[in-house]
Amino acid sequence: MGSEPPVGTDRYPYAAQASAGPAVGAVRPAAGPREETRTEWSIQQVARSAGITSRTLRHYDHVGLLPPSRVGENGYRYYDQDAIVRLQRILLLRDLGLGLGAIAEVVDRDTSEEEALREHIALLEEERRRIDRKIAAARRTLAALAGGEKVSVDEAFDGFNDAYEDEVVARWGRKAFEDSNRWWHGMTGAEQAAWKRSVEELCADWEAAWRSGETPCSERARAMAVRHVEWLATVPGTPAAEGDRERTADMIRCLGDMYADDPAFARTYGGPGGAEFVRDALHAYARTGLTPDGEGENAGGAASFPR
Repeated sequence: MGSEPPVGTDRYPYAAQASAGPAVGAVRPAAGPREETRTEWSIQQVARSAGITSRTLRHYDHVGLLPPSRVGENGYRYYDQDAIVRLQRILLLRDLGLGLGAIAEVVDRDTSEEEALREHIALLEEERRRIDRKIAAARRTLAALAGGEKVSVDEAFDGFNDAYEDEVVARWGRKAFEDSNRWWHGMTGAEQAAWKRSVEELCADWEAAWRSGETPCSERARAMAVRHVEWLATVPGTPAAEGDRERTADMIRCLGDMYADDPAFARTYGGPGGAEFVRDALHAYARTGLTPDGEGENAGGAASFPR
């Protein structure tokens, strides 16, 4: 492993599960020379303007929340004005802490003035939380300078850019992000460094298991999957921390897919082959060790669920 921490662990631990960009309540398509006559925008333009990721938009399409207006012959997704307005409402409701199922129900019916006002209040409260974090970051920097200590770049910019907030909220809800974020920033610098080292060790051991020729269903791979879930259980806000087997199984399947699909995550595990090994091992453990009743295939050897 190199000196850099694994992707997603350098700011928010929960972010190791997910994507980039601060949440916003409005979509502003990037202006261009022909903006006045533009009737649709590409997925990249919409993602950039909304402060979310293309991966999040594809996820919204996958769950039926926001299908593209059309898909070009090249496979690219495009969004028209109606889709832009729908996405704006989705982002507003997401900032209220609603899950995707509840958001779908709301955007498919008329929104009352009262409901719109609640959304606006929620956005203001979120902005207040951001400001509070910026103040706390400035105070930590001041204390470090006064004490002759090194200034942490992550702590210095806390509250200025929530790198993985959008996807965590989209997949697991506002509470999950807030709980894990509060836990992370409640640590001392030494505690954060120790936690990062433990994650680096976990990733290195995954890579070592893959390079040694282990199969995803081997006992060693299963033990690594158990360690992965135990790691997740240390992070407040995760289903693993709450002892929810079924949602934890869904989470590690999602994480495994993400590790294999995202080149940045793949590098964390030694390359595409290593990431695919981790994915397959997590999928196997989700299937055999994390069924709701703990009675999946071959579940007799499963480790006790981390609480």
